[in-house]
Amino acid sequence: QMQLVESGGGLVQAGDSLRLSCTASGRTFTNYNMAWFRQAPGKERELVTAISRDGSMTSYTDSVKGRFTVSRDDARDTVYLQMNRLKFEDTAVYYCAARTGPFRDTTIRYVYWGQGTQVTVSS
Repeated sequence: QMQLVESGGGLVQAGDSLRLSCTASGRTFTNYNMAWFRQAPGKERELVTAISRDGSMTSYTDSVKGRFTVSRDDARDTVYLQMNRLKFEDTAVYYCAARTGPFRDTTIRYVYWGQGTQVTVSS
């Protein structure tokens, strides 16, 4: 089992920045592609961004391109989500997730999940 623990959420104003962290344990971190999902009240969970095992590839949903940046620090078994120019519609619970397999094979499910961290953006 891999354990994932998110931190860094909070209440901010529109236009502010936040950095989320997700620290992994229990498995070899570099074997896993990592991702950030979010779920707003009354909405389905959506994939926000993902980063490959070696950090060479990333993907972003259109609504966050140019504002959010995903990165990983393999020495710390941690993946980060830097969120800039936050908008009200970014309000959600943000989840960290991990999976193996080829990064571009989006049919492979994420199997390990964190407990989530709340991000609230006031307008």
